[in-house]
Amino acid sequence: MRGEKAFFSKFQKKITLPVCFLIWKANGPVHQKADWGSIHEKICPLLIPLRTTMPFYNSEEERQHGLQQLQKRQKHLIEFCYTVAQKYLFEGRYEEAVPAALHSLRFRMNVYGLNSVELVPAYLLLAEASLGLGRIVQAEEYLSQARWTVLKSTDCSNATHSLLHRNLGLLYMAKENFEEARYHLANDIYFASCAFGTDDIRTSGGYFHLANIFYALSKMGLADTLYTKVSEIWFTYLNDHYQVLLQARSQQTDLLGKQFVNDTGLDEAQEAEAIQILTSILNIRESSSSKAPQKTVFIMKTLSMLYYLMLECSMAKEYAKRALSLAKEHLSVQEQRFIQALLKVISTEEERSTK
Repeated sequence: MRGEKAFFSKFQKKITLPVCFLIWKANGPVHQKADWGSIHEKICPLLIPLRTTMPFYNSEEERQHGLQQLQKRQKHLIEFCYTVAQKYLFEGRYEEAVPAALHSLRFRMNVYGLNSVELVPAYLLLAEASLGLGRIVQAEEYLSQARWTVLKSTDCSNATHSLLHRNLGLLYMAKENFEEARYHLANDIYFASCAFGTDDIRTSGGYFHLANIFYALSKMGLADTLYTKVSEIWFTYLNDHYQVLLQARSQQTDLLGKQFVNDTGLDEAQEAEAIQILTSILNIRESSSSKAPQKTVFIMKTLSMLYYLMLECSMAKEYAKRALSLAKEHLSVQEQRFIQALLKVISTEEERSTK
C-alpha cells in the first residue's frame, strides 16, 4: 500500500489507550465542563444502571440474562455517543466531539476488549476531531492505531475500511499531499460501494471530499462532475422519502402526528452531514464565476426537501423561495411547478404545526 512504510516507520508504536483519558482528565475543570456540556449530561441517566452493582442471581440463567441486559445498555451508549460525536464533527464543533468520541471508545473497550476492530470507528472520530482542531500529529497517532487494528483483524468490514480510508484522505488533505489524499479517497469510494452501493448516501462523502481536492487544484470540470453526482445522490434519496410522504398524505395517512420521529430516515449525524455537504456545494455553486442556475436551483430544492422532512419549515421555505426566484429567471415552467408544489406542501405543514 502506498505510504505504508513511511506511515508506520513514524507511528508503529501502539498508543496506550488509557493515556487518552489521562490526557483529557489531566487538563482539569475546563475539560470536565466541556465533557458535561458535550455528552455527559445527555448520558448521565443511562450510566446509573451500569454503575450499579449487579445483584446476586439465584441461577446461571438469571445471571446470563443480567449480563445480556448490561451489554445491551453498553452497546446503546456506544452508538449514542458515536452519533453525537459525528453530529458535532459535521457541525464543525470539534472540541465538543472529543468527549463524546472518548466515551464511545471507552464503552467499546468495555464490551469488545482493547484489540477489537470495533474500536476503529471511535479512533477515527478522535482523528477527525484532532484534524479539525489543527492537531495533525495527534490525528496521525489515532489513525496509526486504527490502521494497525484493521491490519491485524481478519473480519474487518468494507464499511470500516471505507471510514479508515476517508479519514486518511482527510489527513493528507490537511497536509496538502493531494496525491495520497486522492488515493485514499478512491479506496474509500471503492469500499463504500462494496458495502452500500455506488449511489448510496453513505458513499457520497467520498465523492464529496474527492471533489474538494479537485476544486483546490482548480480542476473545475472534475470537481463539478463529482459535486453533481453528490447532489443527485442526495436528491434521489430525499425525493424518494418526500414522494412516499405525499402519497401517504393523499391516502389520509398522518405520518406527522404525535408518533412522528424522523421522516428523513436519517439519524442526527446523517442529517448534519447532509446539511454540511449540500450547503458547501451550494456555496461553491453560488460563488462560481461560471454560475449554472440549473445546478444551483437543484441544490436549493434538495436542501428545501431535507429541511421539510426534518420539520424545519422556515428553512425549507427559505430555500424553496430562493429556488423559485432563480427558476423564474432561468428555468422552464415545469421546473418552476415542482418548486411551487413543494412550497405549497411546506406552507400546509406550517399551518398544521401552528394549530
